[in-house]
This record gives sequence, C-alpha cells and structure tokens, in this order.
Amino acid sequence: MPPSEGEHAPDFQALLCDGETFRPRRLADVLDGGCVVVFYGFSFSAIAENWWKRYDRAGWDTFDVPVVGVSRDGPYAQNAFLRDLDSPFRLFSDIDGTAADAYDLLTERDGMGSTRTARRAVFVLDADRRVVDRWLADDWISPVPREDIEAAVAELTR
Repeated sequence: MPPSEGEHAPDFQALLCDGETFRPRRLADVLDGGCVVVFYGFSFSAIAENWWKRYDRAGWDTFDVPVVGVSRDGPYAQNAFLRDLDSPFRLFSDIDGTAADAYDLLTERDGMGSTRTARRAVFVLDADRRVVDRWLADDWISPVPREDIEAAVAELTR
C-alpha cells in the first residue's frame, strides 16, 4: 500500500538529473523543509510532457520546497527531457524501479509486455518525510489536483 497521510515515506537512492548532470542522491538529500515527489511513467510521453509543462506554468518551481520527478527512464533520457522542456525541475532516474517499488506504485503496463512503471502519484512530504498530502491516479491521463497540492505545500511552508 502506498504511504498514506501521516505515515513516513520511504527514502530511496537513484540518479538525480538536472538537465546537464546526474549524481546518485537520496530523497532525504533533496528535502529542504519538505518536498513534492511526482511519480510518472516515462519521460517524453505526451502525458509527461503535458503535465511537466503545466507544473512549470503553474509556478511549482517557485515553491518553498523542491519538486522532483521519478520515472523509469535512464539519466541521459531524463536530462534530454529536461533540456527539451527547458524545465526548472530535477528528475530521479529510477531505472530498476526501486523507488516506485518502495512506494508500492509499480504496475504492469497494458500492451507493453511485462514492463512495470510507477502509477502516477504525487506526495507532499515534510522535512521528516512524513506524508502531508498524496494523490494516486486511477488512470494514466487524469489531471493532478494542482490546487490541492498547492494548498498542501502552502500549509507545509507556513
């Protein structure tokens, strides 16, 4: 079961990509008073492009806490994706699915053999990795409730 509000979210280590470089980092290393963690399937999918552009337009890069993504793409693809979008965010390259598995989000993709990716989810975490808010998608295209996430971040940083 994915971590619920009030529970501590798992820490994980993966390559953190910034559009140019990548280095192994733990989630705990990026917490800066808290964090928003966005799990999604694949970079360069139309869905990922659409939603990351929306987060940028909505000003999520100006939150008082960092917003980081997590997908199964390799670090070179993650960096290319960030450059292509001219994105201000950083992305974890969860190549083997360890992070998604720790959050109990891995799901098999229909029509893709036995490929497993994270289902779409957003977690707002405090400085101790306690879940303040979460959203779990029931499908691959439903919009993230941006206003709810923004309200949780505002409450976190009060």
